[in-house]
Amino acid sequence: MRLSEKQWTLLILAALIALSPFFFPSSYYYRVGSLIFVNGLAVTGIVILTGYAGQISLGHAGFAGIGAYACALAPAHLGLHPALALVLGAAISGVLAFLVGRPILRLKGYYLAVASLGLGILVAMALANESWITGGPDGIKVADLGLRAVLKSQGLDLSNTEFWYAFTGLALLIGAWLALNLHDSPTGRALRALHGSEIAARTVGIDVARAKLAAFVISAVYASVSGSLLALQNRFITPDVAGYMHSIEMVTMAVLGGAGSVLGAIFGAGILTMLPQVLTVFAEYEQLMLGLVMMLVMIFMRQGLLPSVLRLIRGRGE
Repeated sequence: MRLSEKQWTLLILAALIALSPFFFPSSYYYRVGSLIFVNGLAVTGIVILTGYAGQISLGHAGFAGIGAYACALAPAHLGLHPALALVLGAAISGVLAFLVGRPILRLKGYYLAVASLGLGILVAMALANESWITGGPDGIKVADLGLRAVLKSQGLDLSNTEFWYAFTGLALLIGAWLALNLHDSPTGRALRALHGSEIAARTVGIDVARAKLAAFVISAVYASVSGSLLALQNRFITPDVAGYMHSIEMVTMAVLGGAGSVLGAIFGAGILTMLPQVLTVFAEYEQLMLGLVMMLVMIFMRQGLLPSVLRLIRGRGE
């Protein structure tokens, strides 16, 4: 039986998540792996917005900040379980994206990018300045999820790094599955149609404004969940999670790996998360080397690293 592209993507992801620990030389790499999965979940949302719908956002770290601080504040002030706080953060991010997305998604090109960047900066400023509740620039502690203790009581005793590797890996698989199902749904086809041409999409009866807004809201929820997972894993969070540099990193990861492909974007998240670790051998030239690698990929592999490599392999095979 021939597997579909969706099945291949999920199979490859599951295999990488399950088999990678056998090659880890130390427990530190569980931590790196979980960071890749958290970033991969965020860029999967960018794929829906940019790769499917053709819209650009430079402020999605704001939604990650909302999700992160929901997990810090809701248990402390509302008595919610951290898992429910994650859901609350996703709901708040979705509602905010819906309210803000209606006016700013009327913009196009760099106007939209600047408007979304402003949204992210406003969220970051609020988190940094409202120190009476957020802790300000010094950050704030986050409650323990508690699931690891439950697993231990059932006989599954995992270290902290192993638990978060498995938990974030499962979250990434679920997120990728949902995004791939969206790709093949009527909504996904509408998003891809307006990516090609908004005029043509309107001609065939697609509600362009509604489709854009749906992509924006869904991607905001992805970013919020990724921020929540990062906060719960670190047990501490600062306003940097909502900073504009985090937004730039999200978009760069997606574009580097291939914004039109879920697997490609996750691959880009993995490369950009691991590359700074590899480039530490260059000491003070680390940022220069990182920028050079990204420039070369953008110049010679415009569709992204993974799609370009796969196309090259297929070309040689033929």
